[in-house]
Amino acid sequence: MRAAVIDGKEIGAKMRAEVAQEARALAEEGWQPRLVSLMVGEPAAAELYVRNQRRSAESAGVEFEARTYPAETSLEQLIGIVQGLNADPRVNGIIIQRPLPDHIPVKVLQKAVHPLKDVEGMHPASIGNIVYNDLALGPCTAVAAVEILKTLPLKIEGLEVCVIGHSEIVGKPIAFLLMGLGATVTVCHHMTRHVAMHSRAADAVFVAVGKPGLVTGDIIKPGAALIDIGINRVETPDGPRTVGDADFDSCAEVAGWITPVPGGVGPVTVATLMKNAVLATRMQKEQYREMFARTDV
Repeated sequence: MRAAVIDGKEIGAKMRAEVAQEARALAEEGWQPRLVSLMVGEPAAAELYVRNQRRSAESAGVEFEARTYPAETSLEQLIGIVQGLNADPRVNGIIIQRPLPDHIPVKVLQKAVHPLKDVEGMHPASIGNIVYNDLALGPCTAVAAVEILKTLPLKIEGLEVCVIGHSEIVGKPIAFLLMGLGATVTVCHHMTRHVAMHSRAADAVFVAVGKPGLVTGDIIKPGAALIDIGINRVETPDGPRTVGDADFDSCAEVAGWITPVPGGVGPVTVATLMKNAVLATRMQKEQYREMFARTDV
């Protein structure tokens, strides 16, 4: 029996509708959620992300401003810009668009974003909170992948999960998030000797490596959930296509559920960004209230 294809667009739309209600409530209280996107140079990939983010923000009731700076802008200048946005109460979230020019280290720039405005969930403090099972503004792609698993009729407590890929912003956070939910997690990487041994034993497999066709049907347990996070451009006889890290056709013959690429994790990731924007706004509202609350009444 062929796998059920998970509709990420439907999940994302439902999330955005819920976010829109929360955004309206905050706006009525004088706290309209607002994101500012920073792009350095004009990379084509980043322009596509910005368009998708703007469209998602509009449907979620979140204001969105895109700023583009020349490719020669220095790291010091960009840090100054971020610090200005950190201090602006009208800005609730900051997005650093990638790729960045070679002279701008993304980790350094991401650290400059205030943790309460880190809607991408990539500040070291945001990543670190996951280790303590204290999820506030988590990494969007990792959180989205786990949210997709939650929509399936699987009990996560005790679930055997294999995560293929151990990046700081996807693979590792997914592992910690799932462990926090009670799953038993194995993380595979480029030094893992026998990936298939682990993936065949798993009830759910997450893959985020950046290698098209890495996961095939013969290394998947029958009936398992396969969450494909990879995004790769490949050439085919019919022209370039976007594919994931899994060979969709062979995996769909074995898995119980599978995410398509595109249309799987991507739409849920963008919806998670909007959810983080609203959550960040509420957290900032609470902080300002505590900072400026009157104590003489």
